Amino acid sequence: MDESPGSHLSVVIDLSPTQWHLSAQTTNTYPLALNTFLSQLLAFLNAHIAAKHENSLAVFGALPGKSVMLYSSVDHEIDASLQMDSNSYLAFKSVDSAIVGKIMEHLDDVSDQLEEAPCALVGALTKALCYINRCVIIPSAGPLVSSTQSEAPLVASDPRILVLSVSPDLTTSYIPVMNSIFSAQKLKVTMDVCQMYGSDSVFLQQAAHLTGGSYIFLERRDALLQYLIVRVLVLLRHFLMMYQMAFLSPPAIRKILSVPTQDKIDFRAACFCHKNIVDIGFVCSVCLSSTSIPYSSIHTSSFISILSARPCLFDMQVD
Repeated sequence: MDESPGSHLSVVIDLSPTQWHLSAQTTNTYPLALNTFLSQLLAFLNAHIAAKHENSLAVFGALPGKSVMLYSSVDHEIDASLQMDSNSYLAFKSVDSAIVGKIMEHLDDVSDQLEEAPCALVGALTKALCYINRCVIIPSAGPLVSSTQSEAPLVASDPRILVLSVSPDLTTSYIPVMNSIFSAQKLKVTMDVCQMYGSDSVFLQQAAHLTGGSYIFLERRDALLQYLIVRVLVLLRHFLMMYQMAFLSPPAIRKILSVPTQDKIDFRAACFCHKNIVDIGFVCSVCLSSTSIPYSSIHTSSFISILSARPCLFDMQVD
């Protein structure tokens, strides 16, 4: 009997209503609506749960201006009101109804807002890391619960985060995203990314690369489920087909599997002065903050505002 611990998966879903509306436009080559996306995502989540009984799952939603937890296999209890169906497994049906119900509830709240706020992707990432640290990392390090508590803590190996994004990079969130990457590295958490709409994400590319994860830009959005589980590459020159395990396999066994890799990685950063992604910048030798123009050519008021956000403020002397 296999007594190895299961694998933990935290999924961060981008739920920006504007971006999903643009993604569902019929003018796109491969339109992808939110309901179609959810049906394929739930099949992927059920596959993760079915792969091993000890596997754990947490789902977080990044909405405009807020981030929420949509599902947790640790705290979730099967709804007794669910009717038995001979064509579906009750555990899968419980997961599906819980996630879809939470998403519809929060999207209804967002629809009442007059102006859509930026998507809180960083907040969802932070919550996923905190959840992994609380429920996965700390219990596996030692018994931190009281002896009177009957329930055993969750112990799972190979924690990882899967980010499903449809929004472009928010340049003002560059520093928080990098902090999340450094936290994931310290916790040894792998971050996988699937960019489903728009252009490539610079920050999420770096997140996947620096944490040892996989980054995939979705070219055929009508084949999302195949991208999530198995990616098929056809080598026309030699008439061969190569199967790559994308996001279903845990990091421990990816060393012996063919997984998608990034040929090119965009390592550009956002400048501190204008919050733009720059190709060439000027870096402070003390705090390593970058600007798009030399400090000597910045106006005095702008220079002071930049200094107020720099860690080396109190180590510098302004003439």
